[in-house]
Amino acid sequence: MRTPTSPDYASLANSLTGELHSGRLLRLLYSTDASEYQELPAAVALPKTEADVRAILNFAHEHRLGFIPRAAGTSLAGQVVGAGIVVDLGRHMNRIVAFNADTRRVRVQPGVIRNDLNAFLQPQGFLFGPETSTANRAMMGGMVGNNSCGSNSLVYGSTRDHLVEARGFLSDGSEVTFGPLTRAEFAAKCAGPDSLETKIYREVRDLLGAADNRALIRESFPKATVTRRNTGYALDALMDCAVFDAESERPFNLCRLIAGSEGTLFVGVEFEFNVEPLPPAGALLCAHFATVQEALRATLLALRHRPSACELIDRHVLDCTKENLEQAKNRFFVQGDPGAILVVEIKREQREEIEAECRALEAELRAAGLGYAFPVLWGSDGAKVWDLRRAGQGVMSNVVGDAKPREIVEDTAVAVEDLPAYIAEFDALMQGKYGIKCVYYAHAGAGELHTRPLFNLKTPEGLKMFRDIATDVAALVKKYRGSLSGEHGDGRLRGEFIRFMVGDDCYALMRRVKETFDPTHVLNPAKIIDTPPMDTSLRHSPGDPDPDYKTVFNFSGTQGVLRAAEKCNGSGDCRKTALSGGTMCPSYMATRDEKDTTRARANMLRHMLTHPRDPARPFDSEEIATVMDLCLSCKGCKSECPSNVDIARLKAEWLQHYHDANGVPLRSRLIAGFSRSMAWASLAPGLFNWTVTNAVTSRWVKKIARFAPERSIPKLHHTTLRRWHAKHANKAGAASSFPQGRVYLFCDEFTNYNDTEIGIKAVQLLNRLGYEVVIPQHVDSGRAQLSKGLVRAAQKLAIRNVELLAPVVSAETPLIGLEPSAILGFRDEFPDLVPERLIGAAKALAKHALLFEEFIARERDAGRIRREAFTTAARKIKLHGHCHQKALSSLTPAVKALELPLHYNVSMIPSGCCGMAGSFGYEEEHFAVSQQVGELVLFPTVRATPEDVLIASSGTSCRHQIKDALHRRALHPAEILHEALA
Repeated sequence: MRTPTSPDYASLANSLTGELHSGRLLRLLYSTDASEYQELPAAVALPKTEADVRAILNFAHEHRLGFIPRAAGTSLAGQVVGAGIVVDLGRHMNRIVAFNADTRRVRVQPGVIRNDLNAFLQPQGFLFGPETSTANRAMMGGMVGNNSCGSNSLVYGSTRDHLVEARGFLSDGSEVTFGPLTRAEFAAKCAGPDSLETKIYREVRDLLGAADNRALIRESFPKATVTRRNTGYALDALMDCAVFDAESERPFNLCRLIAGSEGTLFVGVEFEFNVEPLPPAGALLCAHFATVQEALRATLLALRHRPSACELIDRHVLDCTKENLEQAKNRFFVQGDPGAILVVEIKREQREEIEAECRALEAELRAAGLGYAFPVLWGSDGAKVWDLRRAGQGVMSNVVGDAKPREIVEDTAVAVEDLPAYIAEFDALMQGKYGIKCVYYAHAGAGELHTRPLFNLKTPEGLKMFRDIATDVAALVKKYRGSLSGEHGDGRLRGEFIRFMVGDDCYALMRRVKETFDPTHVLNPAKIIDTPPMDTSLRHSPGDPDPDYKTVFNFSGTQGVLRAAEKCNGSGDCRKTALSGGTMCPSYMATRDEKDTTRARANMLRHMLTHPRDPARPFDSEEIATVMDLCLSCKGCKSECPSNVDIARLKAEWLQHYHDANGVPLRSRLIAGFSRSMAWASLAPGLFNWTVTNAVTSRWVKKIARFAPERSIPKLHHTTLRRWHAKHANKAGAASSFPQGRVYLFCDEFTNYNDTEIGIKAVQLLNRLGYEVVIPQHVDSGRAQLSKGLVRAAQKLAIRNVELLAPVVSAETPLIGLEPSAILGFRDEFPDLVPERLIGAAKALAKHALLFEEFIARERDAGRIRREAFTTAARKIKLHGHCHQKALSSLTPAVKALELPLHYNVSMIPSGCCGMAGSFGYEEEHFAVSQQVGELVLFPTVRATPEDVLIASSGTSCRHQIKDALHRRALHPAEILHEALA
């Protein structure tokens, strides 16, 4: 064998159409997935073409480097962690190649996202069945590698059941296509030329053609009634075909072996799947139980009613959703304090059939003394339940402290009839031997509960427990002839135990498969075969540094800034596309680069704060600066990330310390000093407006500020809101003229100087509706300072605002804000910026700091604002929500407020961030990305909206983005309601 030469990465990079990165930044970001593992790869490749893939594979083969295929990086067992070249097949290779409705076949590249595929298939009446909880970012290549299934596996099985053909490369770089073969076609393959492909077919023929080997496999693998089984290589699935079984009609297809092989045998560049007709509508019966055991007994009864899904959510998961801004809204159906909820999905052709089945199931459960509440949910309500269930993995990272629900034995599967007894023994083991609690959730109907013991992996005791629990549970699963992995794969976590699970002889057969397909162990080495010890190469280990950094924000709720970053478990919810909806993460949606995800930012903070280059200046990191660069501080992650990783806050904190080390740039000082500058400019607004609109002078202003020349600078109003208010507000006279009482208006700096007309109309509207509007003494919101990382300056403003406003603001006299980013700071940042003496006051103030729309909706609900005050004319409105509004509040109050006029009809634009994000969209280096973000959903929707339809948005940045990009005026809800007054 030729001795490998030293890798010349520059030469490889120059030969690719795509990219190759051997620098530290991307290697760090690709060193983890969603598992407990971490290992620095040699390089990261982002191939664009099949030729790129082959070139990288040949390079890896030449230099004896691992070729580690990766898609979304959401694997839970360390499948895509390793020291070789991590090859991101999802970044560019993401086309739907062909679809044939007659044959029900679709052909895709590995980077196609499962839900995006179904968005393509649905209008044509089809879907790809298997649905993982990560389906809005999981890619088809990863689903093949892992043989993914999901909540509906009772109907659709696993990915293996739908993979028809796979085209790609073998370990020697030769191209191959695997697909269904008759006996004659299989024989022809075995008789082919002396190639690696021919050797593979011959070896499989010899291995599975032996009756004693087939008997060994049947005896050693999980028993047949275990429907979820990812135990090593799927030899049991491959031998069940006409080539080896005379009674079988199934064609031989190596795809059944490829599915679930974790990229250790073959590199796929194109896959063909069979698809299914769209199913009928259904409903969810959400049965509530006192204990998990009670729910498991109920599962056996539920399966008699032919459900399409039967999923369990335990108390631990439900409790974690209480503190999650997004999932707290999805708990609406929970009654009391259940120990477990069983979500049973019933689908039938007619609604009456569904109702009858649900009644029958409820009656059967009640007769058996199982359960105490049985709500049935339809349509969008059911979708919210599934959102809560899918968030299970992420929300559990919200547990404060280092004792977390650990991914050790979370994927065990047994026959469903054995599940109650198995879980009873499992629970006794956890509590009796280890004295720890465990989280239970997921696929009860398929015999697989995700079981996550809670303990601290950062201690020597925890590390020992990591291995001991894995060993004990492996023995327990083997006792029930179950599978150690039901769907998440073996990877680094379970590969060590495969030999124990199937025995030495059967493991030797698996080794023969690996040695035949990949004799030099280039393809994803150290997975399935020859896996290193499962307690090595971990993210967290005893002895790791545990620094305690002094911060401006109060991070005591997460036990420090480092643990706030560590809440990210890598589940990749931030890798959604615009098709999935939501706000997080706008820069990733635009660029599709891993470095622009919430996950990358949290991981890089964790890396650099754990091992800073200079302990005296731990935040002074160019790596952090690079990944934070395109963070729009949209706050989407604060609510949509199941782990509530608030990158906007972490970025602001990091940036303050980075400024401390490197100084504050001029542009940041200008933006943070916006209010002061506008105060001076408002003395001569005409001169300011001429300066920023004149072609010559405006160009120089933008050049000095490093603003994009394409941007317009907002003009000043001829007066300020404060001045106008002092002269014209509350003119009706005595307090009796305002029967609805007094409200306080937070006169934010943007409304005071630029959007004054909106403030005027809001005051006039509220006066007409019977409210006295007072602008109390207060200072700026601090939003501009926070956006540029001047947190100490923002802290001073927060302290002063709480001191001034807390004594006067109450439930009866609330504080109302027109600009979401300004008023919502009272709820979000202020309680964690003020000193301890003011925390109580800040939290009380936060409860009564309302968006304008929230106040209008509240008063409408109370009957104090009535429809009769408004026009009866008809109007259509398209509503774009501000990011902070969506993350920290809701768009529901805005819809309710805007539909006060009897015939006003509001539809929400399904957009995320508009792309402006305060100053972000003004900055010359960010202008292009700001436009990309806008083009995802917002811009196309507004372009397609007729001129007689109003565009509504409460955010000043959002309105300015629409004006600049589309030359269309968007209105604040206050303006729309003002014009709608009768």
